Amino acid sequence: MTAVTTTPHGRAPSRAVVVLLVAAAAGLVLAHRLYLGIETAPAGLVTQTVHLGQECTSAYLLVPLLLLTSVLVALRPQATRKALVALGFAALALIVSDQVRILTLVGLISWLGVDTGYFVGHTLLGSLISAAGGAAALVLFGWLIVRREKA
Repeated sequence: MTAVTTTPHGRAPSRAVVVLLVAAAAGLVLAHRLYLGIETAPAGLVTQTVHLGQECTSAYLLVPLLLLTSVLVALRPQATRKALVALGFAALALIVSDQVRILTLVGLISWLGVDTGYFVGHTLLGSLISAAGGAAALVLFGWLIVRREKA
C-alpha cells in the first residue's frame, strides 16, 4: 500500500515559487555586474563608450519587487498567478524606464559633452526618470495586486 500525502491546494507550487523568487533576488545581487552588462547592451548599439557604475543598475530596484512578491505568494498562495503577473508588468516598467534613463544619459553626453551631459543626464534627468519609473512600477504592481478580476 502506498501512502499519499495531500497538501492544501497550491501550497507546494507556491513554496517553490517563493524559493525561486528569493533565489532570483539573491542572484540579481550577486550577479549585478553581469546584469549591468546586459542592461547597457542596447546603449552599446548607439555608442561604443557606455561605462556605468555598479550603482547604476535596475537590479537593485527589482530586488524589493521580487522579495515583496515572494512574501505575497507565501501569505496568499491562491494569489500566486496574480502576484507573478503584477511582478512581470512592474519589472517591465522598471526595465523600460531604466533603458530610457541610460539612453537619455548617452544622448545628452553625446550632445552636450561629457561634463555637462553627464550632469544633466545623470544627476537631473536620470534621477527624475528613475524616480518616475520606480513610482510607476510600484503603482502598477499595487493596482494589479488589489484589482478584482472580472467574472
